[in-house]
Amino acid sequence: MISAQSWADARLLWDFHQMHHELRPCSVAIGLGSHDLGVADTAVDLYKRRMMPLIVFTGATSRTTQERMPRGEAVHYRERALELGVPDAAVLVEPHARNTGENVRLSRAVLEEAGVAVSSVLLISKPYEERRAYATARKLWPEVEIVSASTPMTFEEYVDSIQDAHLVVDMLVGALQRLQIYPERGFMIRQTVPADVAGAYDRLCSQGFTSRLVRDGWEAPR
Repeated sequence: MISAQSWADARLLWDFHQMHHELRPCSVAIGLGSHDLGVADTAVDLYKRRMMPLIVFTGATSRTTQERMPRGEAVHYRERALELGVPDAAVLVEPHARNTGENVRLSRAVLEEAGVAVSSVLLISKPYEERRAYATARKLWPEVEIVSASTPMTFEEYVDSIQDAHLVVDMLVGALQRLQIYPERGFMIRQTVPADVAGAYDRLCSQGFTSRLVRDGWEAPR
């Protein structure tokens, strides 16, 4: 069982991880691959709302997606978008990226090769990865404006969709740790973590929500 305090702390981290950007039309959208097809669904919804004329889906496979998405995350996202009515010409695929930094760098290369002029990017991720994706993109592609987006849902709704509350809290804690240690490794820009969020993080770590932490040594960003 997760205590009321830990639940409240996790909800605080959930809210912090989202950028709360106001959506606006952008040059292109980049959908970051993962196990969550909701990223593709959100990209389709935003395309139909004329938020961007072009989508890049990016991602290879990982240990968590190789069975569910054997052809690669980006390929499965593309197939989902076409099923939902997005024209083939409006979707590009970047099938090699295995972490967030590669998502950004390789998607940028795909767009440059296609001759697409980019001044702003609608960066679509899982809800709790908005801030990390934003910080990574700002580090690696500082000359474009980044607008963060994800499937609108509450913390409780996301937990229900995953069906594993402890795992979700572990992921929130791991994502916050990376926001604190990855800037010094050159992976992302540094962002201020408010004191109440830092306190919630410390309490959750003390309660054992640590399975997604970087333990020691060097780890590539994921």
